[in-house]
Amino acid sequence: LVADFGIALAVSSAGGGTRMTETGMSLGTPHYMAPEQAMGEREITPKADVYALGCVLYEMLTGEPPFTGPTAQAIIARVMTEQPRSLTLQRHTIPPHLEAVVKRALEKLPADRFASAAQFVEALTHPGSMALPPAMTGAAPATGAALRARGVGRRVARIAGGVGALALAAVAGAGIWKWLGPQPVFPGRPVVRFGILLPRDAEPVGATGSTIAFSPDGSRIAYVGRAQSGQRLYVRGLDQLDPVPIPGSEGGILPFFSADGQWVGFRQGSRLVKVALAGGPVLPLCDVVGSTFGATWSVGDTIIFASDSGLLDVPAAGGNPRVVAKPDSGEAFRWPDVLPDGRAVLFTVFARGTVKLAALDRRTGAVQRLQQPGAYPRYVTAGFVVISDPSGIISAVPFDARRLEVTGAAMPLADKVFAGPDGDRNLGVSSTGDFAFQASVTAGSRLVLVDRNGSARDAGSDTGYYYAPRLSPDGKRVAVTRWADVNFSSRDVWVVDLVQRTRTRLTFDTTAESPAWTQDGRRIAYTRHPGGVNSFAGQIHWVPADGSGAPESLVVAAGSWSPVTFEPGGRGLVYHGLATEQAKAEIWQLSLAGASTPHQVLASTFHNYQPSLSPDGRWMAYVSTESGRNEVYVRPYPGPGGRWQVSLDGGDEPVWSATGREIFYRNGDRMMTTTVRTQGGFEVGSRAQLFAGTYDRLLPNRDYDVSRDGQTFIMFQRVQGAEQSVFVTLNWFDRFRARQRGGSGR
Repeated sequence: LVADFGIALAVSSAGGGTRMTETGMSLGTPHYMAPEQAMGEREITPKADVYALGCVLYEMLTGEPPFTGPTAQAIIARVMTEQPRSLTLQRHTIPPHLEAVVKRALEKLPADRFASAAQFVEALTHPGSMALPPAMTGAAPATGAALRARGVGRRVARIAGGVGALALAAVAGAGIWKWLGPQPVFPGRPVVRFGILLPRDAEPVGATGSTIAFSPDGSRIAYVGRAQSGQRLYVRGLDQLDPVPIPGSEGGILPFFSADGQWVGFRQGSRLVKVALAGGPVLPLCDVVGSTFGATWSVGDTIIFASDSGLLDVPAAGGNPRVVAKPDSGEAFRWPDVLPDGRAVLFTVFARGTVKLAALDRRTGAVQRLQQPGAYPRYVTAGFVVISDPSGIISAVPFDARRLEVTGAAMPLADKVFAGPDGDRNLGVSSTGDFAFQASVTAGSRLVLVDRNGSARDAGSDTGYYYAPRLSPDGKRVAVTRWADVNFSSRDVWVVDLVQRTRTRLTFDTTAESPAWTQDGRRIAYTRHPGGVNSFAGQIHWVPADGSGAPESLVVAAGSWSPVTFEPGGRGLVYHGLATEQAKAEIWQLSLAGASTPHQVLASTFHNYQPSLSPDGRWMAYVSTESGRNEVYVRPYPGPGGRWQVSLDGGDEPVWSATGREIFYRNGDRMMTTTVRTQGGFEVGSRAQLFAGTYDRLLPNRDYDVSRDGQTFIMFQRVQGAEQSVFVTLNWFDRFRARQRGGSGR
């Protein structure tokens, strides 16, 4: 049955005509749209129908279309950037020639598909009528010389020559390196997509603020990587086989290139610094207070960066930063990118649950808030802004740099971009439009047991998407939040048995997270989001830890609240959260002895969260932003009384030892310990680092726990090898430059 509605015009209720379709707009069902149709090409040939028919045949054979996703944009991104999964791997009974026919129908380039439906039928009914492609016959892949002979071009040939040996080895072995993209259907250089395999001691770090930077001319990338001594910065030319560490960049994050590509700036400790790629010392730019969320280097040798105070600038020669744009109440400014002429800066505004673009006019200081959703904007001289969204999709939005206006709909470029815990993106974009990104992992992480010296061993869990582990009082089980899939479409609380090495799903809310054990280990409290997995409202429920009973509500109040710990003896629950999306984090207590009204323990004009009670229940460690950054403090519980600062240069996720003589906390990748005295008052003793490692963390949760003897830490370790590729796309925007040169562009 074929139904073609053919609707192109809709009549408004006022009687006027409004056209549904416009020039360059694509209209159709994303699962069956050919790449050229999804891209809004002006001329769509019958070969788009051949592609759609191939999608239908693929779905008939496997049960689902070749590309799926949570949104239309995600599906289109996969149509444009990925190859369909092998049919024979999904059903071994499918004949090889049938898979070859389907693959030909689904070719990205229309010229590579069947010329007509009649040819499609002929190939299906007479297998010998179509020669099988090399992929189906085991023929060797094309060499770098063959690629050059096919007219790939000087720049691509240089890259192919540099990576050729590794590419051939990987195709024969692990299959990590690959050429992904379709050949162009437009004048200019071909679109090329390839993966860069990174050494395990120099792979991108998934910690906060670790973005990839692409040089303005598109010749090299810089990124934060792991090293034996900790994390540091690396630079890699696209025509080089190996990354080169930047001397003196240990502990650096947030790399960004100078406008001429000769310098790399980054944050190191509490300073912004720079270093010349030709060699030389790391030079200070300025001191920074609190967090930094991206920086950009203008042609006028001024550096603009985002912090908790808004947008600031500082001379590239160094000096005192000054605020150039301050956010309104409830807003935060992130990820600036200066336009090529230096006149304006694009950036992201986080406000009341929304993420949208904005532009700062540097001459007047005026901030123009755009209505375009998206984060991490990067301007491309072809007249586009590359943005990303929370689901990990990269898109290109037509943009008028003179009027600072979005002029068209977003077009997806790629999918599955890694997103860090604070919204950072492992994405780099050059001014010419070449881009590189670290893909989200599909393997996830696993539970590991880490001793005080940093040695880790497997805890016996499977590989999944975990956070917020909590050890049971007897130390034999771990309650964790587990996402259902990489898209984080649903989450529930699971219990991992460390002795039996089993895992059991405890909740079936599909919006449950942040577990906390009662003191006797019989119940587990957790947060439930009644409005859906992505809703703000969060209520606290609890359920028998063995799954023998139905959940019961504990805290049902306006706001979003999460259980953290129970008082000694099970007298009450201590929890934290936000009363509104614009409010500061607060700490509350609920007595469990009969009917009780929640009691506010700590609230101020700063965020106060992550409470941890001493074993005797007399002291509370917690995190506050009162100094301008996260620090760990201690005060009497439930109060009143003074407070003592435990961490010195930043800290969060505090946990008391069972003896009450130590407080553990994290400072970035470092696990810290502080000795304390609680008898006859409170006193802070010595501070020391126990170990360092890039274990997963998702603030504001506490993403580790400590055994009762204080010798073992339960943490999440990303599966080795899951994040070792950076995917690079070259020349994608050449089609638009060609149109502009021909007079048909915007």
